[in-house]
Amino acid sequence: MQKQLEQTERELKIRNYSSKTVKSYLYGLKKYLVFKKDNLKNLDTDNIKNFLLFCKNKGISAESQNLFLNTIKFFYRNVVKTNEEIEIRGAKKNKNLPVVLSRLEIEKLLEVTGNTKHRLLLSLAYGAGLRVSEVINLKVSDIDFAELTVHIKLAKGNKDRITVFPEKLLTEIKNLIANKSGNDYIFESERSGKLTTRTAQKVFENSLKKAGVDKDATFHSLRHSFATHLLENGVDVRYVQELLGHQNIRTTQIYTQVTNPMLKNIKSPL
Repeated sequence: MQKQLEQTERELKIRNYSSKTVKSYLYGLKKYLVFKKDNLKNLDTDNIKNFLLFCKNKGISAESQNLFLNTIKFFYRNVVKTNEEIEIRGAKKNKNLPVVLSRLEIEKLLEVTGNTKHRLLLSLAYGAGLRVSEVINLKVSDIDFAELTVHIKLAKGNKDRITVFPEKLLTEIKNLIANKSGNDYIFESERSGKLTTRTAQKVFENSLKKAGVDKDATFHSLRHSFATHLLENGVDVRYVQELLGHQNIRTTQIYTQVTNPMLKNIKSPL
């Protein structure tokens, strides 16, 4: 099994998959190979279906099941190099609406964040619509203060994009990065180097609790809120799509369901 995992890792890296995707694919492939036990190079569609059913019964999400299926397809197509097709459709995903914080909740969240660096971290994530991985990887040279833009490099899917920089944070961010070079991280840990993803998430969780916001929100809710509030401000969904870096407009359009003013203006018959 180790040989198959190493061969798959090599193929993924040659194709320039992100380190996060490589890790996820190898995790999924290992789970499948352990389930299959033997004849690993032999493509067995029924066995793959049994594995996916096993995952479903274990409570593994549809998204993870589909990731595992894509991993298995990659393995047989690019490592084993079989011409046989795996004709299995992905699991239907649950269409849950994103958890969005109101403007007042965002304001409360930031007010209770006493640590200046932590408050700026949350403020910039919300104000620019950043993923947690993007905000902790931001370097001084990524911000154009004259143009009020942020250059996100090698984001999800290894794509670059430009998003807005909130003018309100101009002075405080400049003070935070004083004496830093262009290649330094904006939000450094106490031991230098960038903050970890978990640290940033913990900062958000602590502030959410202090603010008394009773929602099942995560750090990513700041990005959801950015998109929703832009649409409420009348920004065209296509511009929001570009700022978020969504490849498909349908991914962005889910926010129109959260903030449809026509629906909110309808009064209940009760």
